[in-house]
Amino acid sequence: MYNRKDRREALDRRHARVREHISGTPERPRLAVHRSLAHIYAQLVDDTTGTTLVHASSTEKELGLEYGGNVAAATALGKVLAERALAKGIKVVVFDRGGHIYHGRVSAFAKAARDAGLEF
Repeated sequence: MYNRKDRREALDRRHARVREHISGTPERPRLAVHRSLAHIYAQLVDDTTGTTLVHASSTEKELGLEYGGNVAAATALGKVLAERALAKGIKVVVFDRGGHIYHGRVSAFAKAARDAGLEF
């Protein structure tokens, strides 16, 4: 079986493979998603300057989440991040799934962000 180190290395390899093909610009920032067992985090990144333009996480009190590691939390977070991005005038992004498969919380987050107005 895999141990924690092997699983982390595999995730890092998958993420590096994804990042070879995508990069964020000021006109089309990268929507980076990270998930842990208990929470999910997302940010819009301009890779040309290395700055974060918008961020959101399931640890924020204003979301009122009971638990941040489920599909309901990912859906709420996708909606909040999209609203914050639209408020800053960002409508089009490129999606970075962070090496995770596009399933479960990652896909729920992406669907909620699309439904709230982001295009990717």
